[in-house]
Amino acid sequence: MKKLFAQFAKEESGATAIEYGLIAAGIAVAIIGVLTTVGTNLTTLFTTVATSL
Repeated sequence: MKKLFAQFAKEESGATAIEYGLIAAGIAVAIIGVLTTVGTNLTTLFTTVATSL
């Protein structure tokens, strides 16, 4: 049992997968934030152009 617990404690692949998941989630949140801002700016630009016409 002691050997099994020691082997489990040394296993790091699960922690690595969680870290990669957190990095991917952070990148996704950043992309969504940027696209939301760009979308709002484009809407304002198109509204201004349509009003000018």
